Amino acid sequence: MDFSMELTLEQQFRLQALKDQVRSLSQEEAQEFLVEVLRQMMVKDNMLKHLIKQAA
Repeated sequence: MDFSMELTLEQQFRLQALKDQVRSLSQEEAQEFLVEVLRQMMVKDNMLKHLIKQAA
């Protein structure tokens, strides 16, 4: 499988939109946002691990 480390054009657009939103947040809001994003990434990792385990 070819897993590209590059973002698609749509992902680049979404990332830029998020950057613009984060710039308008206070430091506290940005920290809360970061923690939530990290939590969601961990949930995604858990889901992927579960799916891989089920496929094996």
